[in-house]
Amino acid sequence: MSNGSTFPPPRRSRGTVLIVLAVVVAVGVGGWLVWWPPGGGRSPAGAAASGSPAPGTPGPDGGGEGRDGDTGGADGPAQAHGPDSLRGKTVLLDPGHNPHNRDHTREIARLVDIGNDRKECDTTGTATDDGYAEASFTLDVARRARALLQAEGARVVLTQDGDRPYGPCVDGRATAGNEVHADAAVSVHADGSVPGNRGFHVILPARVTAGAADTSRIVGPSRELGERLADRFAAVTGSARSNYLGHGTGLDTRSDLGGLNLSAVPKVFIECGNMRDPKDAAQLTDAQWREKAARGITEGITDFLTR
Repeated sequence: MSNGSTFPPPRRSRGTVLIVLAVVVAVGVGGWLVWWPPGGGRSPAGAAASGSPAPGTPGPDGGGEGRDGDTGGADGPAQAHGPDSLRGKTVLLDPGHNPHNRDHTREIARLVDIGNDRKECDTTGTATDDGYAEASFTLDVARRARALLQAEGARVVLTQDGDRPYGPCVDGRATAGNEVHADAAVSVHADGSVPGNRGFHVILPARVTAGAADTSRIVGPSRELGERLADRFAAVTGSARSNYLGHGTGLDTRSDLGGLNLSAVPKVFIECGNMRDPKDAAQLTDAQWREKAARGITEGITDFLTR
């Protein structure tokens, strides 16, 4: 309400002003003590109040240290992995071959239907020149990957855990993923090419519609799984992509593998290296490198499932 006049502000005594100033100073000092703890560092709350990020937290551009200090790099930032990142997801791991296949050659030689052909139930796999079997390698890496995936909350199913007399057959390896409704399936292998052929590659399913095989619905998601797997495997292990398959991409598409043809869920194979090449074999036989391989596989699967 205005009547053309103003009310002068109340007159304060000098004593009142001094009291107000004392309160302001006290609050300011108290704030200093709250936000600046001993040692000169700032708490996250204090950093937020000041408008500056606290040490170890992402800045305005989303940077900051990722998992294991990884800030991303050329392949972009790694997905955030944690105890619950794969909660509710089912992953099928398929350790290629079986350490006992060599004792059951007749059984694994029988032919099974793979949709567009008939092939052997299974094979013994390859080995390094020193006799380290592919079947031993695949089982070790799959067990390591299982532990890592379970730590992220996933339900993990193995097609075999060294607990079968042989196999399973290639058709059974595919249907195992279908039966558990796996969100992703990876078959772990190592190649047996000639010396000089080096590096890893990921095998993707071709579009096959024949007999019991119909991969039309999984070709797309399987490629995405394979691409993410190849990226993370290369980054974690430091291994190069194959110099003899995939034209430098580390990706190879095939239509002759029952484990892919009969799959109804996204599935790929990874050939982690060439056991017949001395340099690749030195990695494949190294337990520390196999742990990296398992972590690369785990990160690729996790990136796919949390995309």
